Amino acid sequence: MKSRMALFGAAATLALMPLAAAAERGDSGHLNIIYWQAPSIMNPYLSGGTKDVEASSIVLEPLARYNQDGELVAWLAEEIPTVENGGVAEDLMSITWTLREGLLWSDGTAVTSADVAFTAEYCMHPEGGCAQASFFNDVDNVEVVDDRTVIVHFTVPKPVPYLPFVTAQSPVLQAAQFADCLGARAPECTEANFYPIGTGGFRVVDFRPNDVIQMEANPNYRDPMLPHFATLTLKGGGDAASAGRAVMETGEMDYAWNLQLAPDVIDTMAQGGRGMPVSAFGTLVERIEVNLTDPSPDLAPEVRSTLEAPHPVLSDIRVRQALSMAIDRELLVEVGYGQAGQVTCNLVPAPPAFASDANDACMVQDLDGARALLDEAGWTVGGDGIRVNADGRRLVLDYQTSTNAVRQDFQALIQQWWREIGVEANLRNINSSVFFGGDPGSPDTFQKFYADVEMYANNFNGTDPEQYLGAYRCGREPRPSTQWQGENINRYCDPAYDELHLQLAQTASIDERARIARELNDMLMQNFVIIPLVHRGRVDAHSTTLGGVALNTWDSGLWNIADWYRTE
Repeated sequence: MKSRMALFGAAATLALMPLAAAAERGDSGHLNIIYWQAPSIMNPYLSGGTKDVEASSIVLEPLARYNQDGELVAWLAEEIPTVENGGVAEDLMSITWTLREGLLWSDGTAVTSADVAFTAEYCMHPEGGCAQASFFNDVDNVEVVDDRTVIVHFTVPKPVPYLPFVTAQSPVLQAAQFADCLGARAPECTEANFYPIGTGGFRVVDFRPNDVIQMEANPNYRDPMLPHFATLTLKGGGDAASAGRAVMETGEMDYAWNLQLAPDVIDTMAQGGRGMPVSAFGTLVERIEVNLTDPSPDLAPEVRSTLEAPHPVLSDIRVRQALSMAIDRELLVEVGYGQAGQVTCNLVPAPPAFASDANDACMVQDLDGARALLDEAGWTVGGDGIRVNADGRRLVLDYQTSTNAVRQDFQALIQQWWREIGVEANLRNINSSVFFGGDPGSPDTFQKFYADVEMYANNFNGTDPEQYLGAYRCGREPRPSTQWQGENINRYCDPAYDELHLQLAQTASIDERARIARELNDMLMQNFVIIPLVHRGRVDAHSTTLGGVALNTWDSGLWNIADWYRTE
């Protein structure tokens, strides 16, 4: 192991970054950011939505993270622990982290190893629901050695031990602020979840969920010259088109996230001259998630969309496979993303060593093959063209996603293709701030999954998919007892998968890790639990007067926001 993880895939950043000028804290004035999917919480442990993880990353920080080149770098930690420097045990059963000297929380109190240990307790609490639980897979306990040193003990040897407290998805929480927020009480701690005390360049002044966040420079930030901006507004809502225009045409905003727009639309906006698009490929995949449980509203709330009720239609792999075969992915790429998209048949499309070629049949639409599978499964075409089974049940699926022009185009196309094979799809789109929020009381979150299929994009941080693939282990599914938190959205459970993932966790050889990861990916793909559509490049935009931006597809896109500055 080396102090920096090798980058297996190349990220193509399309904007040059001007050199930072000598400056002092706050000298660049005010920064305006727009996320058209508005953040609903500032605690990534209670939300799997990228919008919430990235917003909270401005305030909350990990011990280590990945930079724009996919290299693992120390952040709150003094250095990256390795076997060579003694930070990783020879038997690979533990990793020792040492905090930087003199770290302060934004309230002026000292950051200590007790905060790190508490964060593990918070996410691993048996009565709670942690959206990032897979980061703590195979963790036994976290030992406090002294004020600056913690040891993470594992239950199995971990050749790649860089999951807990690494990346924006697993930051360190202040123990004093969250002490009364353990377990089932976690979602009730509104003040802490909206106004977390952090170590990042900014602190929250005003938080309005699903609307706007006001921040100011952290007066106790570890670098006295940073951040360059004195204040920051993160505006949420609207749509991708209005966000792009606000940066590239009108100049009202300095930075826009996730411009999920047709390529010709982005090109036209860029001609406005006020901003420029930046893009890079990482591991982001637009996909259809298949619900393996029954979302029927006729079921009791504690049973609906849980393992207690298998799906009456989609439990049949032949139906799931037919849905995938009916899709023309090349047309989806052309319509939705152009050069910023690629056809994929994998959940893990990159880095190249981890990308399987065993599922490439999905690249070609096969309507006849899909029809034959449904015939075999006992679904016959009815008088209106929609299939019915022997019990008279019509093959009708509820298909939901977030509100977005590209996604609604995808829904319309896929609805048409599915109808051609005798499947009716009822389309629904939900406000993205709600859909990707973590409110356990809302019926409309992607985690609760009160639909038969749903579409969105997701990715993993860093260049190794162990944590990402670990999300599909048994017991990781959202359910009432976890306040509907959990990463196993499909409710998939296969002991053989869990056993293979445990093998991955204990494998050191990069070649072997890649082989096992591909096999895990193939188990999910060949069971058609997930229907991958497009390997998406991330496209953001920033003002021509904003410097220091380094688009990062391996961690939070706002990972280095303290370094951003005004060029003129």
